Amino acid sequence: MHSDVHMMAGPSNDDGDADVLTDTKPKTKRPPLYKVMLLNDDYTPMEFVVHVLERFFGLNHAQAFEIMLTVHKKGLAVVGVFSHEIAETKVAQVMDYARRHQHPLQCTMEKEE
Repeated sequence: MHSDVHMMAGPSNDDGDADVLTDTKPKTKRPPLYKVMLLNDDYTPMEFVVHVLERFFGLNHAQAFEIMLTVHKKGLAVVGVFSHEIAETKVAQVMDYARRHQHPLQCTMEKEE
């Protein structure tokens, strides 16, 4: 009767494969990441930029305000780093949103080195 307990855990215990997987993982190449950047212009209102950062990049007001100031002072700021597909989507969303509000805000993406 005592040995039945061990039987239940049976064959699934000797899965040696798990260790092999962890060994090979670091060698696989990570897909390239892309920086999404906002560029400064003289027309887009600061509040609009803050709103875009909160809405599309999930930043809180303080973070968004900080990045907006960086864009304003330095001409551009990286607002996030994403996979190609997500970066592309974010750029498209921001550009579309800005156009619909008649703002010339530019959002671009650049491969991370």
